[in-house]
Amino acid sequence: MTALIHSTALIDPKAQLHPTVSVGAYSIIGPNVQIGADTVVGAHCIIDGHTTIGQGNHFYRFCSIGGMPQDKKYAGEITHLAMGDRNMVREYVTINTGTVQDGGVTRLGSDNWIMAYVHVAHDCQIGNQTILANGVQMGGHVHIGDWAIVGGLVAIHQFGKIGAHSMTGGQSALHMDIPPYVMGSGNPCVPVGINVEGLKRRGFSTESISALRDAYKIIYRRGLSMSEACAEIRRRQQSEPAVASTLQPLLDFVEASARGIIRP
Repeated sequence: MTALIHSTALIDPKAQLHPTVSVGAYSIIGPNVQIGADTVVGAHCIIDGHTTIGQGNHFYRFCSIGGMPQDKKYAGEITHLAMGDRNMVREYVTINTGTVQDGGVTRLGSDNWIMAYVHVAHDCQIGNQTILANGVQMGGHVHIGDWAIVGGLVAIHQFGKIGAHSMTGGQSALHMDIPPYVMGSGNPCVPVGINVEGLKRRGFSTESISALRDAYKIIYRRGLSMSEACAEIRRRQQSEPAVASTLQPLLDFVEASARGIIRP
């Protein structure tokens, strides 16, 4: 392990690093940190807190990972940060641990691309294969689903939810939830259609994309209440079983949204 650790790095003896972990110059790793195989920690990074990091992650210089939550209710309780595998974390990213008021864990999945200056606040739950562009800022307790793309400088209100396969345009201000598959943009963020190109790239069938377009029109163009729209989408599921599983995440998200979904 010694050959992979720069001589100026400060690694607490209690930290658990796989022998293949690389740590750059002047980085600091705290006592309650676990880092999996083939992870690269660049120069001038700080990884602290009760933090568990999987395999093959790459932290560029000046990242601050596992810091205490920026929450005035925090009173020094032991809370955690858990990260999966193969995440790319660019310069000046900050990721905080959770709070006991939520599940106590900030969690990121695998294969995420987290660009420079992104802030992942306490108790956020990030899925897999997401792209968070430069300067995305999220409040506490934000949830982001798999394959979501969040544009640069987007601000996400605390407790906000962004659905899987959605796309949020740059500089949007997100006060409400973005359903799965939907594109949103603006301040305030409003819906602008289905993320058709993204779905095509991920292998969604023409039939599934057509069903999602129809569901979007049912929710946003027909003047229906949300309960009426959901009932109409269920009828579509019953009449076309082949697209039922594609529509279900949209239904589940809309019905569970506490803040309400973005509206025109």
